Amino acid sequence: MPVRIEALRSAATRYRPTLAKSLTEARAHGLPTVFLCHSHRDEELVKGLLALFEESGWSVYVDWADASMPDVPNRETADRIKRKIVDLNYFLFLATSNSISSRWCPWEIGYADGKKPIERILVLPTTDGFKTYGNEYLQLYRHIDLSNLSKLAVWQPGQTTNGILLKNLRE
Repeated sequence: MPVRIEALRSAATRYRPTLAKSLTEARAHGLPTVFLCHSHRDEELVKGLLALFEESGWSVYVDWADASMPDVPNRETADRIKRKIVDLNYFLFLATSNSISSRWCPWEIGYADGKKPIERILVLPTTDGFKTYGNEYLQLYRHIDLSNLSKLAVWQPGQTTNGILLKNLRE
């Protein structure tokens, strides 16, 4: 089942910026790290996702929170994104109408598919109540949804039962 966009908006109210944590600090604390592939148009949804991931004990990299990223996307941007995708433990595609139509997001998931083990690529499909986004990836990669406990959980491709709570998914 996809995550309702309203659930991400609701979680955004719990967002407290902790993106200043370095990846070194996250690793020192044993936190899994994840590169978040998303559309910059979905900033509010990203904040909700960050709140949910941080509540599960994960450190999420978001490019717009990285002061070292160029202001205008260019070759350096692409090189930095590629390094982050490889360096971080997981890759997460936030599937929304904006990310599906983005020029960068399909490129990023394609790059991740060629560089990361398949079990390290996750998709979070969403729905606005009318349309679902991310279905095309659900048979390829593990997906994230809210469990019956209202916590994020990870399921194998094609499955909707026997998910693993995100907080229990480790190296």
